[in-house]
Amino acid sequence: MKNWILSTVLLCTLLILFSCETKKDKLKIKPYKAGVILSFDDAYINEWYDADKVLKKYTWKATFCVCKINTLSDLEITKILELQKEGHEIAGHGLHHYNASKFVTKYGINEYIRQEINPMLDSMKKLSINVSSFAYPYGGKSVALDAALLTKFKIVRGRSFGGEIPSEQNCYFNKSRIVYGFDIDNSHIHFSVPYLIKLLNYAKNNNKILILCSHKTVNDVTLNYQTKVETLEIICDYIKRNNMKFYTLSDLNKLQ
Repeated sequence: MKNWILSTVLLCTLLILFSCETKKDKLKIKPYKAGVILSFDDAYINEWYDADKVLKKYTWKATFCVCKINTLSDLEITKILELQKEGHEIAGHGLHHYNASKFVTKYGINEYIRQEINPMLDSMKKLSINVSSFAYPYGGKSVALDAALLTKFKIVRGRSFGGEIPSEQNCYFNKSRIVYGFDIDNSHIHFSVPYLIKLLNYAKNNNKILILCSHKTVNDVTLNYQTKVETLEIICDYIKRNNMKFYTLSDLNKLQ
């Protein structure tokens, strides 16, 4: 009888332990897939729309950080909504495109939120544009601004500068709601395709999400703040060939 009781107790204990381990396994978060975020700043709606036609063959996704929403034409608004419908993200970039850190130094954070953020969000909401991410104009930011904006947005993006080796760059997602995008405009002092490939290789080999930012998409660069569509094709082709993933800024909130 005692042996039967001991056997039963042992069996029950093993079943409980097995059940607990199974639950732990289910709760384990799978590592996210290596990939890239392509983000674009300002209000180059027509150029982005044209670039999308070229890049659709890669089944790409991008985040378009739009400013001056109240100055856009009906046709531009229609194009933004179409991009959103296709699965691209529309993010905020300020109503007037003020440099946030300079504005706050002069007028304060509350006034920045009142003039630049709240009316932008109201305008976008009326247009059925779903906004949960924000990119700083000019990359001008501060810790205090980050804290204030994180009450309004799930992800806030600055800009990354410098030619550090990939492992020391801060343009990779690190499970923070504050992220930085490396500028791939052709006028950027540290931009080159070989360096871009190094960043992509590091993301692929270390299961990272590389965050990139740019502005106006063009076929031929003539001014600052322009990125060749050819460069974007190089990135998209790399992602597809290496079985990586296209992410948007808002996707990062799901990976916290």
